[in-house]
Amino acid sequence: MELRHVSKTFGEGDGAVHAVDDVSLSIRRGEIFGVIGYSGAGKSTLVRLVNALETVTSGEVVVDGQVITGLSERRVREVRSRIGMVFQQFNLLSSRTVAGNVAYPLKVAGWSREKRAARVAELLAFVGLADKAKAYPRQLSGGQKQRVGIARALAAQPTILLADEATSALDPETTREVLALLRRVNAELGITIVVITHEMEVVRSTCHRVAVMEHGRVVETGDVYDVFSAPRADAAQRFVGTALHDRPSRETLARLRERHPGRLVTVGVREGASTGTDLFRLLREHDVDGSVVYGGISEVGERPFGSLTVELDAPEDRIAPFLLALGERADVVDLGTAEHPLDDPRVARLAAAPADEDAPDPTDDDPGDPYGLARDTLFRHGNLGGR
Repeated sequence: MELRHVSKTFGEGDGAVHAVDDVSLSIRRGEIFGVIGYSGAGKSTLVRLVNALETVTSGEVVVDGQVITGLSERRVREVRSRIGMVFQQFNLLSSRTVAGNVAYPLKVAGWSREKRAARVAELLAFVGLADKAKAYPRQLSGGQKQRVGIARALAAQPTILLADEATSALDPETTREVLALLRRVNAELGITIVVITHEMEVVRSTCHRVAVMEHGRVVETGDVYDVFSAPRADAAQRFVGTALHDRPSRETLARLRERHPGRLVTVGVREGASTGTDLFRLLREHDVDGSVVYGGISEVGERPFGSLTVELDAPEDRIAPFLLALGERADVVDLGTAEHPLDDPRVARLAAAPADEDAPDPTDDDPGDPYGLARDTLFRHGNLGGR
């Protein structure tokens, strides 16, 4: 699936709303692709453009190699038959049984009664609801209703599945079960899935790649791990901050400072890096005492990701070179001390620029700069989580 400079504008003149603004995306066959954004970002409008429920103002939408922009209604219906849709509010027909709901799109498509029955039985077994075929939606839990919705979306054997806020109405445990089912759909059936969500946790646990939307535009896109480990756009940084709780929030940091008055730094842990080994080796080499006071390691796309917040205890002339050495090997956020906190911590891989002979020595004592005048010249500014 591909979107080429797609825009959608509602209204005209001063009252015009640019719901989707010059969006270009390429979604690979067989992947799970996330589109994330806050309310009003334009992601749901984007879905309606993909399945041709809305017409584009400009640009092209390509599905399975076919430009669907400007097709006749009959051809559009053919395209839609290759796209399954899973909704936030399930949209089940209350007057039909579970089996009847799954069979409905097949009946509309003209499948015979025998083929419908066989396909419904196959799908209900796949989603774990074979024993609920004769039940009605009112007799089901939210998670069961969404499983029926997924089975219905798969009924006509689509090549693409659009899941629009499919877990937003579910509790955390049920959300995990539904996301596991979507991963099975992708892995076992080879169906391309586009997940529309405002929850970064959904993207973290399910998607291969992600696009971040804000004000109708895609502000960042890439591999999920890359976006988590080095988010560039402000919106991406905010989303990453909501999904990763290994870094201290401002409230947690305030509590940590009450108990740990020393220098606090947060060290990022990434795949393929020997961060833990480097951290404790450098502590020994620079004669700096350090203890882990917060953090943890989780997974993003089945790859390790996290951070450790460490309290350092040593004179500044030993801490500064320690941070310099550590920053050459890992991402480091300097949080300062309880007495001299840094309220706007900025991420920090140490710059690889050659030293300026005229620059002050970062280890020189300066009573007006308790951490060394060269703090900001030692660190390349960035952001590790937007907090």
